[in-house]
Amino acid sequence: MLKDITLGQYFPGNTLAHRLDPRTKLMMVVLYIVALFCAKGFLSYGLMALFLLLCVRISKVGFRALVRGMKPLILILIFTAVLNMFYTPGRAIASFWVFTLTVEGVWAAVFMVIRIALLIMGTFLMTYTTSPIALTDAIENLLGPLKRLRVPVHELAMMMSIALRFIPTLIEEADKIMSAQKARGADFETGNLLRRAKAMAPVLVPLFISAFRRADELATAMECRCYHGGEGRTKLHVLRYQKRDLFCLVTMALVMIGAVILGSLGY
Repeated sequence: MLKDITLGQYFPGNTLAHRLDPRTKLMMVVLYIVALFCAKGFLSYGLMALFLLLCVRISKVGFRALVRGMKPLILILIFTAVLNMFYTPGRAIASFWVFTLTVEGVWAAVFMVIRIALLIMGTFLMTYTTSPIALTDAIENLLGPLKRLRVPVHELAMMMSIALRFIPTLIEEADKIMSAQKARGADFETGNLLRRAKAMAPVLVPLFISAFRRADELATAMECRCYHGGEGRTKLHVLRYQKRDLFCLVTMALVMIGAVILGSLGY
């Protein structure tokens, strides 16, 4: 299950999705999220799904990678669907104890699961096609006006990038620790939920120790390279918008407008 978590991974490539300015991709993700929350019916969600499939096709990342990254979130999707099915008022289909299954609840559950799935896959696609360094530069550039308010934009962007970059590393470390514990007779797959949670305790302690050790090594390496924050720093790769960035932004804006119009009409 841990190997299925792909958040923070970067798949190098030379496709249009990889060559786009990281600021463009961040703005496209924001517009994509707005469009998803404005979608209401099958037509609007179908439009968003079609756009996502087109982006996956262009990026050449592969739809399987996105689906594999969704596996650890299946329980969350199921829990969300159940809550919507039984706690949405409307025409009752069945009722037992304090739970009532409604027609509106079933449709709400379907659309909520579709929305969450499309939202997660779209976000994953951005991280798959954008390196952590480029993502850091994009966040710092977009939040640049906040520097006038003395907000440590560079430091915030650096922390976000480092956290995103270390997710795959910590997952790999946790998998190694679990494999070592299993070789010593540990059992993480049998028993009820409480028992499984208790069985994870021997994994969490060495994982936290490893995380703190890596953080200390990273801090030492940054100090050895005379890192003192963003003041006075220059960029090796200066971000510049190209015509393709404008074209992709306009396309995403049109898709968002289409989703908003269809959503307002109930489609």
